[in-house]
Amino acid sequence: MIERRQLLCGASLLAAAALLPGCATSLRPGGDTAPGGSLPPFYVDIEERTFRFFWETVNRSNGLVPDRWPTPSFCSIAAVGFGLTCYPIGVERGWCTREDARDLTLTTLRFFHDAPQGPEARGRAGHKGFFYHFLDMETGLRFRNVELSSVDTTILLMGILFAGRYFDRDEPREAEIRRLADAIYARADWNFFRADGRKAVSMGWHPETGLIARNWDGYNEGMFVYVLGLGAPEHPLPADSWDVWTAPYDAFWRGQGPTRHLAFAPMFGHQYSHVWIDFRGIQDAPMRAAGIDYFENSRRAAYANRAYCAANPMRWEGYSSDIWGLTACDGPGGFRLPFKGETREFYGYAARGPLGQPDERDDGTLAPTAALGCLPFAPEIVLPCAEAMLREHGDRLYGKYGFLDSFNPSFRYTDVKVDKGSVDPARGWVDDDYLGIDQGPILAMAANHRSDFVWSRMREAEPIRLGLTRAGFRGGWLG
Repeated sequence: MIERRQLLCGASLLAAAALLPGCATSLRPGGDTAPGGSLPPFYVDIEERTFRFFWETVNRSNGLVPDRWPTPSFCSIAAVGFGLTCYPIGVERGWCTREDARDLTLTTLRFFHDAPQGPEARGRAGHKGFFYHFLDMETGLRFRNVELSSVDTTILLMGILFAGRYFDRDEPREAEIRRLADAIYARADWNFFRADGRKAVSMGWHPETGLIARNWDGYNEGMFVYVLGLGAPEHPLPADSWDVWTAPYDAFWRGQGPTRHLAFAPMFGHQYSHVWIDFRGIQDAPMRAAGIDYFENSRRAAYANRAYCAANPMRWEGYSSDIWGLTACDGPGGFRLPFKGETREFYGYAARGPLGQPDERDDGTLAPTAALGCLPFAPEIVLPCAEAMLREHGDRLYGKYGFLDSFNPSFRYTDVKVDKGSVDPARGWVDDDYLGIDQGPILAMAANHRSDFVWSRMREAEPIRLGLTRAGFRGGWLG
């Protein structure tokens, strides 16, 4: 099976090479690429509906955003980080007023600044300046036994720092946003996640059992953990931490020539850090050696994801060069069922991505955010995908807050009880929830594509500049 997967992956990469437009070998400084400007009317509708997810589901008494909707849900602190990033987008697009966005942002930052912290397993929202992955929507305290999350707190902090950059007026409430943003970020003790002597940053901590064994290293969504950790004003990571992060890179390279890139199967790993950090034209040591930047790396990853779906080695229904996108998302549930003469395994919520790449998994489930979150990297393949999903699946997949989280055209089993969503015997399974961590990249990356909206402000954020510089990035907008 492994040999077969490697062969299939090779075929997909060859297809990607054929599909790639002239691959950029010269580096693009931030802002050098012309902003995307206007988008088609159908995409404007996607953006506004996606914004409404955050604006209408947030708990306005504390600023907490649910993990998902309409299923009753706990708060995801990462969804809060995306929400804080999306409110200013709503201001600029005329979907809300600056005053309303300011007040909601201030409510959110006051909550996280004052929320109880400590090592106790109960009655706390966080510890050492970090926060639990999920919080109760009303009390804001730890939800059940979830972990203190280094990466989800990073997403929250990115949103908080962006809010501090956006609300820049000489006005008391905006000044308070800036003060709180700096204070919340400054108190995070990044070395707490190395307290047992490890060199890399742990993925999390439980008060009951201590640090999680698995670390952030290699290539995945954890890149911005190290950028913020290295840029921290009071508890920074050691100077050599970026070397620890990149040490396993050799195992992540896939493809040759114009398709060669650091691979991570789920697309969110190529998107999350890029929501806030403009990687165009700046390079660390591995990218200098490769002759590309991380933006180009993500562009190649998007093409590889699309090429894999077009090649469709698992023979799933509905995959094509226009209907593509594998990432972490909801699924129909855990089943082993017959499919085209074989027994196939299906999953509930799981990370998905092309076979042959790190963290591979393919059960026929596609997620709109996988493609749409790549808009700045490759609009020429993202816009046709969004249009095709609307055309072919929009009556089931597109609703109040834009695209539902995921769908699986192959899952047509009406005689099993799915975890969630609904099954049509001819058209397959479709989810019934919107997820905050998948909605966020859709809107934020569209704003970056249009006008560098998030990037332009975060390029001026001292923690970002300092963290990148300490990681060895040079060139482009870093000067």
